[in-house]
Amino acid sequence: MTLSIRPYHPGDEKDIIQLWLACGLVVPHNNPWKDIERKLKVNPEWFLLALLDGEIVGSCMAGYEGHRGWINYLAVAPQQQRQGIATALMAEAERLLTAAGCPKINLQVRETNLAVLQFYESIGYTNDAVVSLGKRLDPDEPYGD
Repeated sequence: MTLSIRPYHPGDEKDIIQLWLACGLVVPHNNPWKDIERKLKVNPEWFLLALLDGEIVGSCMAGYEGHRGWINYLAVAPQQQRQGIATALMAEAERLLTAAGCPKINLQVRETNLAVLQFYESIGYTNDAVVSLGKRLDPDEPYGD
């Protein structure tokens, strides 16, 4: 089995949303179609997909605004987890962000998601002991976590 990582292509939308649903990443206040649309406007080449023998099995959205890098929508198909796919996606995201001059990556994980917290700790991420705050800029758009 061959793992490859490539940027998102427009025809990938249905498969990516199915992946996110299978991984429990889509919650009522997230609109995956809007999130994809927004990402394609900013560094679309950093919307990474993992393919195993040509089948999409993982995703990772990386971003950088000049101060910190961010990771969103890291996902691996449940039947393919614990095979190094998430680690490979994160390594590629880190490589891209480092090449862009990014000094640090931030990410958010729901505090109840202990398995994901353990994964990030296993690849060197630590709790920064900060509080994550947010503010919805468009009250008619209840999406965007």
